Amino acid sequence: MNPPRRSAVVLLQLGGPDSLSAVEPFLYNLFCDPDIIDLPLAFLFRKPLARLISSRRAPYVQEYYRHIGGRSPILRLTQRQAAALEQRLKAEAQVRVKVAMRYWHPLTEQTVKELHDEGVDSVVLLPLYPQYSRSTTGSSVNEWRRVAARTGYAPDIRVVEEYCEHPLYVRALVEHIRIGLLRVPEADRSKVHLVFSAHGTPMKLVRQGDPYQSQIERTRDAVVRAGNFGLPHHLCYQSKVGPQKWLEPSLTGTIHALATDGVTHVLVVPLAFVSNHVETLWEINMEVRREAKSLGIKYFDMTPALHTNASFIGALAELVTHHLHRQTTNNG
Repeated sequence: MNPPRRSAVVLLQLGGPDSLSAVEPFLYNLFCDPDIIDLPLAFLFRKPLARLISSRRAPYVQEYYRHIGGRSPILRLTQRQAAALEQRLKAEAQVRVKVAMRYWHPLTEQTVKELHDEGVDSVVLLPLYPQYSRSTTGSSVNEWRRVAARTGYAPDIRVVEEYCEHPLYVRALVEHIRIGLLRVPEADRSKVHLVFSAHGTPMKLVRQGDPYQSQIERTRDAVVRAGNFGLPHHLCYQSKVGPQKWLEPSLTGTIHALATDGVTHVLVVPLAFVSNHVETLWEINMEVRREAKSLGIKYFDMTPALHTNASFIGALAELVTHHLHRQTTNNG
């Protein structure tokens, strides 16, 4: 008889600097990522280039974090999601839920070591990126495999690739859009334009077959169908970095176009962001809000982040249970 398996779930997330002094090393880790800087012979100059980019960008990025409290809240929020998921899974299975951040602590190395030391032999990798991209899910999983191979850790692995149309994830987004709409004075709700904003990605990735854009569109379509809001809606992308061409239209370009058309009420829906961090708290809720007001948009708001929304945690629990069941069946 085989001994019982020790299982764990690892939430994969981007990570964020936990102090202003951590901004530059965080950026260095980001731009050292081979899935981010992917050019011919990049291994020859990736580290010097990452050092140059991070040193030049750090002063500007530190200002963004200074406006949201001097640090990213993403670890604290992801740990809450991990605790909520572990509690939700108790009825189905006794599994630990850990966190592995791609670019800041706790880094993948730390989480791999903990699971290895604990003798965990069955792991579900669960990215907190509902839509797959080589630069997010792909990067996090590649890093996991590199670290695990380097340390000799070889558990049974299952990877959740994407869940862009999972009914409970879609339901969670609909619930939070409705919360946002309830904050609009009732007489003005019919004036609202829903602006779905997703993190952008270079067009180079799209041309290479990255499914991110199509999955973002599938999420948007599923939310619009399920919500039946009866309001105009728009899809755009944000957070462009560098000179490459990125997915368009941009969030700022969309806001400018709506203001030019006389739109006065805008509700931004952060699509693909499952918790607040600098892209929502600073970029949308401060920078773009200020620009929208200057352009004559009277009402600007952002829907609440999903965080530990019960429907969203339920989606994650269903994904984990499905993959744990597959492991049990395959090893039965």
